Amino acid sequence: MEKRLYQKLIEYKEGNVYPFHMPGHKRNPQLLECGFPYEMDITEIDGFDNLHHPVDILLEAQERMARLYQVKKSFYSINGSTAAILSAISATVPKGGKILIARNCHKAVYHGICLRDLQPLYVFPEILNSAIGLNGEIAPTKVRKILEEHPDVQAVLITSPTYDGIVSDVRTIAEIVHKNNIPLIVDEAHGAHFPFSDRFPESAITAGADLVIHSLHKTLPSPTQTAVLHVCSDRTDIERLRLFMGIYQTSSPSYVLMAAMDACVSLLEENAAGLFHKYCADLNWLRSELRQCRNIQLIEPEIGRDIYDYDPSKLILSLQHTPLNGPRLHQLLREKYHLEMEMEAEGYVLALTSVGDTKEGFQRLATAIREIDAEFQHPESMPKGNKIPKQDGNTKKRKEQPIYQKMKPADAIEAGTTSVPLAECIGKTSAEFAYIYPPGIPLIVPGEVITGQIVQNMRKCTEAGLALQGLKDASSRTIRVVKEEQ
Repeated sequence: MEKRLYQKLIEYKEGNVYPFHMPGHKRNPQLLECGFPYEMDITEIDGFDNLHHPVDILLEAQERMARLYQVKKSFYSINGSTAAILSAISATVPKGGKILIARNCHKAVYHGICLRDLQPLYVFPEILNSAIGLNGEIAPTKVRKILEEHPDVQAVLITSPTYDGIVSDVRTIAEIVHKNNIPLIVDEAHGAHFPFSDRFPESAITAGADLVIHSLHKTLPSPTQTAVLHVCSDRTDIERLRLFMGIYQTSSPSYVLMAAMDACVSLLEENAAGLFHKYCADLNWLRSELRQCRNIQLIEPEIGRDIYDYDPSKLILSLQHTPLNGPRLHQLLREKYHLEMEMEAEGYVLALTSVGDTKEGFQRLATAIREIDAEFQHPESMPKGNKIPKQDGNTKKRKEQPIYQKMKPADAIEAGTTSVPLAECIGKTSAEFAYIYPPGIPLIVPGEVITGQIVQNMRKCTEAGLALQGLKDASSRTIRVVKEEQ
């Protein structure tokens, strides 16, 4: 008998699995008084306004969002941060133009580049911990250098915080970008909670970004697929933003989702201080518990030495000094403790916390990690603590792998292609993406020449048990390349 999606969701809801992953409401029924029944699922009927031409209740709802975040204008995105990112790129860079992006941007940024036939330039993040594969911030000096070499760049887009919570110096980057009279777009999808407590880094909104994207569902009490695009300056044409938000979003937006976003705003307007005070106190307790582990280490970068800033709501559990890798620890937490993490990498797992968490959930995670940690031997030579070890005297040294961009991504996707084994693809031009999801950062982008290092990285990921996506071949044994390269 086939199982329907709603049946599976009901079974999952009734189980004992605690979510250390998005969405930020964490399925906590005590957090929000409103439910999400079918009785609220309507279309654009009389009295309920239209998201793409708001004049009444939806206009007022988005204005409340803008007031909450103290920005010029906020656009609801019912197609998640993806639609907001696509719209921001399309509104700021003309078709066929040039954009500078952080190489560790989400795949939606690359999709926007393809859709608009753009020429991308890349700024690479610093390295924070090479042993576990953890990227750091975007250095303002690198942004300045690239813009000096390429004055025809029409917009800059970075991700801050990263999926792991690493925050760049947005204020300095904004100053550099604005000297070129172009806008700075910040994918702050994982930082929608920043403005509500001084325990968290400064938001890109107040640091000088022109367009800021927030995923409400990632770190706030709002359901999956709810996001917002904030306009923070006059450097972008609002009518072009409105046009592209209409293009990239469904013409039938869910009123349940929009109502939930409005409820989230109402909750924060009324009780953000109380909610975040309790959350931060519980988070401090959890981090102090995790610091006691000797082998599984809670990564806590030193601000000013290792990193510009970071988001403490993200729990990075390093396995550098254990026989485990990320997929194995995640499996243990899932099967033995009924704890589901947000992400697994080869050298660490990531737990996402939010204001929707409970003390009981934090206690379960602390108990599980400490029990697993206690199973390892504790030799005196084993490092203890949570600081990032120095690497050759400089944690930020990085040997960047060169990128050979032979074609624009859009041209490579549209070209004739053929499939070749990984062992035979070196030197050919990729016609598809390859990335680990989450977080969705590409190892290879269409139009780039495939190197031996890229093939090695792809094999390393699959051997570690990580899900390599983007390739047509789900087995990851072959990759599609531009046919002319045969």
